Amino acid sequence: MEIPIKKVDENIWEIPKHEKMLVPGKVFASKVLMDKIIKDGTLEQVKNVACLKGIQGYSIACPDCHFGYGFAIGGVAAFDVNEGIISPGGVGFDINCSVRMLKTNIPVDVFMKKQKEAVDALFRIVPTGAGKKGAMTVENDQLLDLMGKGARWMVDNGFGKKEDYVFTESEGKLEGDPSEISDLAIRRGRTQLGSLGSGNHFVEVQAVDKIFDSDVAKTFGISDDKNITLMIHCGSRGLGHQVASDFIRKMEQKFGFANLPDRQLINAPIQSPMGQKYVKAMNAAANFAFANKQLITHNIREEFNKIFGDHDINVLYDICHNIAKFEKHKIDGSVKEVCVHRKGATRSFGPGRQELPEKYRDVGQPVLIPGSMGTSSYLLCGTEKAEEVSFASTAHGAGRVMSRNQAMRDFSKEKVMHDLREKNVYLRGASKRGIVEEGPGVYKDVDEVVKVSHEVGIGNLVVRVKPLGVIKG
Repeated sequence: MEIPIKKVDENIWEIPKHEKMLVPGKVFASKVLMDKIIKDGTLEQVKNVACLKGIQGYSIACPDCHFGYGFAIGGVAAFDVNEGIISPGGVGFDINCSVRMLKTNIPVDVFMKKQKEAVDALFRIVPTGAGKKGAMTVENDQLLDLMGKGARWMVDNGFGKKEDYVFTESEGKLEGDPSEISDLAIRRGRTQLGSLGSGNHFVEVQAVDKIFDSDVAKTFGISDDKNITLMIHCGSRGLGHQVASDFIRKMEQKFGFANLPDRQLINAPIQSPMGQKYVKAMNAAANFAFANKQLITHNIREEFNKIFGDHDINVLYDICHNIAKFEKHKIDGSVKEVCVHRKGATRSFGPGRQELPEKYRDVGQPVLIPGSMGTSSYLLCGTEKAEEVSFASTAHGAGRVMSRNQAMRDFSKEKVMHDLREKNVYLRGASKRGIVEEGPGVYKDVDEVVKVSHEVGIGNLVVRVKPLGVIKG
């Protein structure tokens, strides 16, 4: 059945409340993006989420939205903490899949002289690919401790510095309970720290291509286009996937799904014992992801200092994508606490929020939106407008426009590699399939995605970067 949708403002569309919807749907998209969104089932998922108990305001889809498991990827929904639900499908299987940006004082021309050597080194020290072991294996008791402390565990054990987690969302640690993690999830996670995994995960070396807001860029630590930056995109690996699978099964057994518009939207009341157990397990898995990225950061820092000499390599910011977080937002004129599900979406707090690092509090939160290998990526800034219209959320990337199977039919590894060489981008990938499935042609135009974010005001342009070298899972 066709989903009714109407344009209510430039780049803003609404699905009117109908049938069992408790709130309207809202989609941030240009006409170009909407033409793709209409075709893939995303609007049906936005509608379905609007039927979930306790939802507040709107069921939202960000400019990079596309069809996902339960929630659309790019989906955002806030639920009343007392009457609402929490859903693994609104978080994702890769819990705390996220992006960290590093700023350096390594000049671009210095990097390019050793481009191949440096990217080959990244590929060697950061294990990539499905099921691959990581750079570190820990004992069970160490892993349980790590899942309670997040990125701080790595720093406390000599893998980084305090500033790394200070400039991480929630300072790299959520209130989790590792005892809620299954033995199978622990077995899957204990050998995978310091690794990317597969899919769209990457480490990318970049050059600053354009600065849109020099004052905010300087606050974030980027003042010119002379030095390289890096982005690290990864998550909680097999551990997070197992946590999601465990709780989907448990919630189905406990509550069933007969009354849901989609079985994949299985959920539990936030305040129920099952809901609270999932929150604690989700947060513990998120802490694993923070620690994973922290170890990768440390290993990159060590390796690049061997290759380029002693240079500064510092965390600009580290953001969550797949997470449900308890935040205070103004709804119907009053401030209330809600549980905000961001499934493939980025938090976009404006100036003044106490959750932000003190250094950034006057300008707003750094927002990282990576493109696909071969295309630009962006550093944006959160806004008060985002807090008003999107529960402080915006896009998290370019957003797929083609299935992985279709990519394998339409593209070849040789074609992708050739196109990247033409752009002077050096790529190392774990597999032919991984390279083809994540080629630039399978994603939406990231420039269009961030243009919508900026024009709507849910994340303002600060810096554009372009790739120089990439390793992919």
